[in-house]
Amino acid sequence: MTSIIGLDEAGTAAILTVELDAALGGRAVQYRESQGNETEKLLSYFRPCIMPQPGGIASGFNHVEVNEQEHSTRLYVCRGKHVVHVNEVPFARASLNHEDIFILDTKSKIFQFNGSNSCIQERAKALEVVQYIKDTFHDGKCEVAAVEDGRLMADAEAGEFWALFGGFAPLPKKSPSEDNGEDGEIVVKLLCINQGKTEQINFDSLARELLESNKCYLLDCGAEMYVWMGRNTSLQERKGASEAAEKLLIDDSRTKSHVIKVIEGFETIMFKSKFVEWPPTPDLKLSSEDGRGKVAALLKRQGLDVKGLMKADPVKEEPQPYIDCTGHLQVWRVNGNDKDLLSTPDQSKFYTGDCYIFQYTYTGDDNEECLIGTWFGKKSVEMERASAMSLASKMVQAAKFQAVQARLYEGTEPIQFFVIFQSLQVFKGGLSSGYKNFITENGIVDDTYSEGGIALFRIQGSGSENMQALQVDAVASSLNSSYCYILHNGNTVFTWTGSLTTSLDHDLVERQLDVIKPDLPSRSQKEGRETDQFWELLGGKSKYTNQKVEREHESDPHLFSCVITKGNIQVKEIHHFTQNDLITEDVFVLDCHSGIFVWVGQEVDAKVKSQAMDIGEKFLVLDFLMEKLSRETPIFAVSEGSEPQFFTRFFNWDSAKSLMHGSSYQRKLAVLKGRAPPSLNKPKRRTPAFTGRSSGQDKSQHTRSMSTSPDRPRVRGRSPAFNVLTSAFENPSNTRNLSTPPPAVRKLFPKSGGDSKVSPKKSAISALTGSLIPKSVKASSEAEKATQEEGAAGDGDAGENETEDDEGRTIYPYERLTTAAEDPVPDIDVTKREFYLSSAEFREKFSMTRAAFYKLPKWKQNKLKSGVQLF
Repeated sequence: MTSIIGLDEAGTAAILTVELDAALGGRAVQYRESQGNETEKLLSYFRPCIMPQPGGIASGFNHVEVNEQEHSTRLYVCRGKHVVHVNEVPFARASLNHEDIFILDTKSKIFQFNGSNSCIQERAKALEVVQYIKDTFHDGKCEVAAVEDGRLMADAEAGEFWALFGGFAPLPKKSPSEDNGEDGEIVVKLLCINQGKTEQINFDSLARELLESNKCYLLDCGAEMYVWMGRNTSLQERKGASEAAEKLLIDDSRTKSHVIKVIEGFETIMFKSKFVEWPPTPDLKLSSEDGRGKVAALLKRQGLDVKGLMKADPVKEEPQPYIDCTGHLQVWRVNGNDKDLLSTPDQSKFYTGDCYIFQYTYTGDDNEECLIGTWFGKKSVEMERASAMSLASKMVQAAKFQAVQARLYEGTEPIQFFVIFQSLQVFKGGLSSGYKNFITENGIVDDTYSEGGIALFRIQGSGSENMQALQVDAVASSLNSSYCYILHNGNTVFTWTGSLTTSLDHDLVERQLDVIKPDLPSRSQKEGRETDQFWELLGGKSKYTNQKVEREHESDPHLFSCVITKGNIQVKEIHHFTQNDLITEDVFVLDCHSGIFVWVGQEVDAKVKSQAMDIGEKFLVLDFLMEKLSRETPIFAVSEGSEPQFFTRFFNWDSAKSLMHGSSYQRKLAVLKGRAPPSLNKPKRRTPAFTGRSSGQDKSQHTRSMSTSPDRPRVRGRSPAFNVLTSAFENPSNTRNLSTPPPAVRKLFPKSGGDSKVSPKKSAISALTGSLIPKSVKASSEAEKATQEEGAAGDGDAGENETEDDEGRTIYPYERLTTAAEDPVPDIDVTKREFYLSSAEFREKFSMTRAAFYKLPKWKQNKLKSGVQLF
C-alpha cells in the first residue's frame, strides 16, 4: 500500500492510509513516497518511469487551471541502473553535468545526452525513457538522437543539440550536495510513541525484545523511517504514530526520507535486517480468502466489477522439469584428483560416499543445450568435492561458458536431475579412492553396498522416467507407510507395500527390481501382514512414520543484482523483474527457494564468470531474504545466450534479445533505431518442453520450435548523420569514433542475414573435452545432401554405385569415428558418423548398402549405429 504525496497533503494522506489499512484487516505494509525521491520498489510498478506532468487534480488543497497548449521543450535528468528516476530540470545549460543522463524533448526531436562519467547501464535504461516519451507524447513519429558528452561540434546532431542551448560551453561539475543529498553518517535511533510524544530508547544492540505489542515505535535509519505498530495498539495510536513520523521529518527538513509502516507479525525483510537477530515467528499471514473478500467488498461499494476476485488459491502441482529427457548423458566418478568415465549400465548407480560429474546434451527451444553438473553424496569427502568442482569448472570453461553448470547435493536434487537420469539408484558406501582412504584413516566400518548382503531400498518417483531406489538403514524404523521398499539378503528378495501407496508406487517397485535384483523371484509383503522372516532381516519390529519425505517447494522468485567487491558480494533486489532487467554487464541471482540461478552477462569479465558458483554459495550464506536456506540448495550458473527453459520460464522470454551482442546501451539504441530483427516485435513463442512423462503420445510428435531471424527490414525516416552514428554497430570497417565507449565491431544480431556457420555456442559445446563430450550439431550440408540422395535411391542394384559413393566423399577409418575413439576425428557431424565410413567398411559393419540403410526407419538406423558404437 503506497501513498504518493505533495507536502501540503502529506498529513491527510498518512491518516487516510492508516484508515484504509484498518479496513483491509490491518496487515498491509504502508509506504510513504514523495515526488522526486521515489523508492525503486514503487518505480518498478510504473516502468519505465514516473514522469509527473504540470497541474494536478482539483481538491481542497489544490486549484487547477486547465491550460492546453502546444508541445513545449523540456529537459529531464535520468538516474538509475535498474529503474529510472526521472525529474524535470530547468531548460538551461547550467542543468547539464558530466555524471548524469539528460533527455531533451523538443517538438520534432528527442535528444539523449550521455554525461562522460555516466555508466553504460544508466545510458541503456535512459533509452527506455526516450522510447516512452516518443510513444506517449509524439505518437511514435519523431526523430531520436544520441549525443555523447565531449563530442563538441564533431557530429551534426551534437551541433543541433548544443544550438538549442545557445552554443557549446564547458559544463559545470556536479556539486557535492547533489551527490550526497541528506546522506551522512547515520545513527540508528529507536523511539517509542507514548500518548503522542516520542521517547528515545537507548540500547547497546538493536534486539527484537525492545518492541512491545501494546506500543508503537519509530525506527529512524536515516534514509528510511520505519513505523512499527504493535498488534494490540488501537487505530488512534497508529494514526498518532504516523503523524509523529511526519512531524519528525518536517522538523528535521528531511524531504527525501521514506516512511514504511509495518504491523507486528508482518514485518518486511528490510525491517527485520536492521536487528541483530530476528527470532522466528508463527505464521500469521492473512488468509487469501479473507484478504480478497475485504478488497472485493470495498471495490463493490465503488460500483466496480469484482467477478473472479474470489477465486480460490490454485492447487499446488508436482513441479515440471522443463527439460527434454531424450538427450545424451555421460557420467564420471571422481577418483582422487581424476575422473573415471562410467559405462552406460553403471552411470545411474551412485554411491553416497562418492562425487560424480555428469554432462547432458539435449535439444532446447532454439539450439543444442548442455548441462554440466556435480553431485555430492552425503558422505563424500571434502577433497573429492573440491576436485569435482574444479574438473567441472574446466569443462564449462572449455565450452566457453556456454554450458549451464549445476552443483547438487544428495537429498536436495531438483526435478531436472531425476528426469535426466530417469532411473537412479543410490547405494551406501563408496568406491572412490578418496572415500576408501578416509574410512581407513578414521577407523570407520566400510558399509559399501554388497549384492550378497542385507540391503533395504526405499522406492520413490512419479513415473517410469522419474524413479529412484535409495538405500536406507536395514531396520524397521526406516519403513514408511507412504512408500514401497525392496529388501534383500543375497538371493532372498522381499517387496514391502505401505498402506498409503498407490498403483504407481507398486509399478515402480517392479521396475526397480529389474535393476537391483533381476531374474530373481520376490515375495510380496503388505503392511500389517508381514512374515516373521521379513522382520527378522530387519532386526525386529519397530515404530515408523507414515509422512512422506518433504522436499523444498519452489516459491515466488526474487531477482537480485550482484556487485562483487574484494571477494564479497552486495545484492539489491529488482522488484517486478522482466527479462530487460538482465543487463549484459552485470551478474544476477534468481532465488526460487528450492534452488538459485546465477546469471552472468556476456560483457562480464572472464574472471568473474569463473566465480559464478562461488557467488551462488556466498548468496546462500548472505541469506538476504532470511529464508534460512540450506548450504546444499541447488545452484545453477547460467550464461547469457545459453539460458535453459527451466530458467527462462520465470520470464516472458524472447531468445532473440539474449543472442544480441554489444553493450546494453548499444543493443537498446539499435532497437530504438529499428535495427532489431523482426522477431523482437513478435509475441514470445512459448514451446512447452517435453517433460519425459508417459502421456500416451508418440515421442516423435514432440517437435521443437526453432527460432529464425529473416533479413532485417529496411529502416526508413532517419537522418544521414544518424545512419553514420549507428552504422558502427554492423560495419566492422567503420573506424570512426562515434560514441563513448566505442561500439563493438561484431554484429549485434548474429542470427540475422544469411550466415550459415555453426553458432559459437554449438562450436564450444562440440569441442568440449574431445570425444568424451557428444557433439550433436546439425547435419552438415555435405552429409545431409548425401543422405537424402542415398535415402531416395531406387530399388535397383545399389552395388553398382558402391565404388562411386566414395568419390568426393571425406573418408575416415572406423576406429576414429566411434564414440569411444582414442583419437577422434574433429569437426564432423556426430549425428551421422556412418557417413564418413568407406563403402567397404560400411557394408562390413552394417551388412547392407548405404541406400538400404537410409531406407530404414530412423529408430532402426540409430539402433544399428548404437550396436557398432557410432551413436
